[in-house]
Amino acid sequence: MLSRRKLLKTLGAATGAAVLTGFSSEDATYKIPLLTEENPDYRKPDRPITIVTIGAGNRGNVYGNYALSYPDEMDIVGVAEPNQVRIDRYTQKHNIPEANRFNTWERVFEKPKFADAVLITTPDNLHYGPCMAALKAGYDVLLEKPISPSEKECRDILSLARKTGRIVAVCHVLRYAPYFEKLRELMQNGSIGDIVSVQHMEPIEHIHMSHSYVRGNWHDRNATTPIILAKSCHDLDILRWLINKPCKKIVAMGGIKWFRKENAPAGSTPRCMDGCAVESTCPYSAMKIYYRQRGWLYVFDMPEDKSKHDAYILEKLRTTNYGRCVYQMDNNQEDHYVSTMEFEGGITAAFSMEAFTSYAGRRTRVMGSMGDIVGDMETFTVTDFRTGKSTVYDNSSGDGHGGGDWRLVRNWLQAVSQRKPELLTSTIDASIESHIMGFMAEKSRKTGKVEGVGV
Repeated sequence: MLSRRKLLKTLGAATGAAVLTGFSSEDATYKIPLLTEENPDYRKPDRPITIVTIGAGNRGNVYGNYALSYPDEMDIVGVAEPNQVRIDRYTQKHNIPEANRFNTWERVFEKPKFADAVLITTPDNLHYGPCMAALKAGYDVLLEKPISPSEKECRDILSLARKTGRIVAVCHVLRYAPYFEKLRELMQNGSIGDIVSVQHMEPIEHIHMSHSYVRGNWHDRNATTPIILAKSCHDLDILRWLINKPCKKIVAMGGIKWFRKENAPAGSTPRCMDGCAVESTCPYSAMKIYYRQRGWLYVFDMPEDKSKHDAYILEKLRTTNYGRCVYQMDNNQEDHYVSTMEFEGGITAAFSMEAFTSYAGRRTRVMGSMGDIVGDMETFTVTDFRTGKSTVYDNSSGDGHGGGDWRLVRNWLQAVSQRKPELLTSTIDASIESHIMGFMAEKSRKTGKVEGVGV
């Protein structure tokens, strides 16, 4: 890799700086490695940090896969997972010894401490138990968001982390995406003057909504987490991080507009494969999404033998919620949710979570006293009122969450290996604040009142 000095000399200061931040100007596009050498805090660990993964589902594999590409930094040495297919595959992938396989998280902590840290990617309502046990046993923790569905449990985890001195990072991965890192830099360095207001939207995308929050694991807010935390605590967190000032008050509204029994089309059936009269034209048809288009199949733990896929998918559509009509589910998560916030200094922000879009990827507009920024998580345009010049930045990152997933893992590994929690971008202390914003938004949505936000 070229050094920073050589890049600047070769490409010119403006273009070189863009390359090093993970962005290109509109004149040319450059790709950079996900993990760059110019980070002054990066030090290769003396040995791999050993990890026990608790929850070997989708996110456990996304973060755990870092160990396969960077085995000199991270080594998965244990796993807890009740699903037999998942634990077998995870064990094989990471070559985990039989003695370090557990079918419940509790069994991990029956054994004397045998790793440096734990990665917790269990369902939302099962974060608290393993996190508290890990801290008591002396493990550092990488905790999938949300911290917990309960404000009290969030505060308990924060208190124990402080008491034990363990390093706890929360998976607010958007903070690590080059797109948002550059956006924050421009907001904070005066490029558009003083920040006045922000508009931010999270388009869930209609199929994603039906998959995860109508049929899927998060369809019941009471058994998991309200959608403002389950889906949008990323967004509350990124607003707090971008603005870089405390949120003082919040008001919210939202509801279930469409995925209701009274909206079921004439001729629909409880399951899409049971002769539904509108199945062939319904955008939410389970037969179309999972069987004909073969999307979102990670939830099914597909058999290795591809010749068995047809029968396996059809069986899942006959027996699980993923085959049920979206209008006849027992879902209770809002399909549209808006909130307005006031931050210290009178800065306002409006957030909108929308299910009914054909696209995904956050949309953000920042209004400053001397310019504005408009972005869609792929590119953003900065306009300077003083010069009239507009500059387009193009995100060159390619992995999950706009480049954030593995950057998050490395950031946490650096903090653990160097014993420096200050290296973390998403500390437990910082993450609590955006969670409180979510809890207060939910309170406001229910009461119809503006709620204060205090941490």
